[in-house]
Amino acid sequence: MSDVKEYDFVVFGATGFTGKLVVEYLVEKYSNNSEISWALAGRNLEKLETVATSKNVPEDTGLLVVDSNDIASIEEMVSKTRCVLTTVGPYQLYGNDIVAACAKYGTDYVDLCGEPGWMHEKINELSDVAKESGSRIVFSCGFDSIPFDLGVLFLQNEVINRYGKPSSNVRGRVRGMNGEFSGGTAASLGATMAALKEKPELFAVLANPFALSNGFTGPEQPADNKPILDEKLDTWVAPFFMAPINTKNVHRSNMLMNHMYGEDFCYNEMWVMGSGDEGKAAADFISSSNPLSDAPKPGEGPSRESRENGNYDVLFCGDINEESVHVSVAGDMDPGYGSTSKMITESAICLVKECEDLAGGIYTPAPSMGTKLIKRLQDNAGLIFKVEN
Repeated sequence: MSDVKEYDFVVFGATGFTGKLVVEYLVEKYSNNSEISWALAGRNLEKLETVATSKNVPEDTGLLVVDSNDIASIEEMVSKTRCVLTTVGPYQLYGNDIVAACAKYGTDYVDLCGEPGWMHEKINELSDVAKESGSRIVFSCGFDSIPFDLGVLFLQNEVINRYGKPSSNVRGRVRGMNGEFSGGTAASLGATMAALKEKPELFAVLANPFALSNGFTGPEQPADNKPILDEKLDTWVAPFFMAPINTKNVHRSNMLMNHMYGEDFCYNEMWVMGSGDEGKAAADFISSSNPLSDAPKPGEGPSRESRENGNYDVLFCGDINEESVHVSVAGDMDPGYGSTSKMITESAICLVKECEDLAGGIYTPAPSMGTKLIKRLQDNAGLIFKVEN
C-alpha cells in the first residue's frame, strides 16, 4: 500500500449514533483546521451524505463506503488513511477484519472497546504483526477506559513527584455519574456472554485482572465485587460495573510502561454511595441491580439536552507512607456518549499528530499517549484532571 495517505483519520461508523457525535465534534472543533484531514465511512453512501449535510461537514470531506464484512472495502479505507477511528461495536462482531487490516498494513487504530475477551485474543494474534508493520492499535479510547487509565497515570505522576516512588495501592472511586449508559456497552456485554458459550476458556480471561498483561501476574487484588466500607474515605462503596475492563487496562498500562507503578501494584475501582446506614443501603441496592438494564439500543441514545446535562467525577487515592494523595478526573457531558465521542476524537488526533516516535504495537491510552492526551482532553474536550490534596 502507498505510504502517502489522503487522510489523517477516517471515522468508521459515521452514520451511527456515536459516530454522528464524533462528526459533530469534528465540525465544531476542527472544520477550519487545515492541518487535520479526515473522512467519513459507513455502509451506505446515501446515509453518509445525509450525515454530512445535516452536520455541516465541509464539502471536501471524503465519504467512503465501507462494510465491516467486505475485506476489499476495508483495505481500500485502510490504504487511504493514517488512522481508523471506529465506533462500530461490538468489536468482537464487527471489528475483526478492520483491526487485522490496520495491523497488517501499518495503519493506526482507535476504538471504544470494552470487551476484554476480544482484546485478549487480538493482543495474542496481532501484537507481532503490528510491531512489524508499525501500526499503533489503541483500544478503549472512550469512557472505558480513558478517565480511569489516565487518572491513575496522573495520580502516579503526582505521587512520584512528591515521594520519589509510586503508590502500590490505588483506589478508584466514582463519586458522580449522570447520563444514560451506552447501548453499545450493553450490546458488547451481550456479545461477550454469547461468546462464553462457544469459548468457555474466556471465563478465566474475564476473571483475571492481569488478563491483558502479556502473562505478567501481580499480587492478589482487592475485592471489588461486593459492598464495602472504605474506611479512609468514611463511605460505603459498591461494585462499579465497568471495573472488570478498566482494571485490566490499568494493569496492562503498568506492564507496558515497564511497571512504572511497581510489580506489587494493586488497584480497585468502586462506586461511592455515602456514609452511614443510608450509604450501606444504597451500596447493597447497587450491588444487586443491573445498571445496564435501561441502556438504549445500539444506534440510539440520549437527547442533546440529556447529554449536555450529564457529567462524571472520579476520585483516585494513592496510598503511600501512611498517607494518601488524591486526584480527580471530571467530564462535562454524559460519559457514554457526549464525553466518549470527544475522547476518541482527541485520541485519534493525538496519536497521528503528537506520537510520531511511538513504535508499532497494541496499546492502552496511558502508555501510548499519556500526558499528551491529558493535555488535549483538558484543552479541548471538557475533561478536568485535578490534584485535590
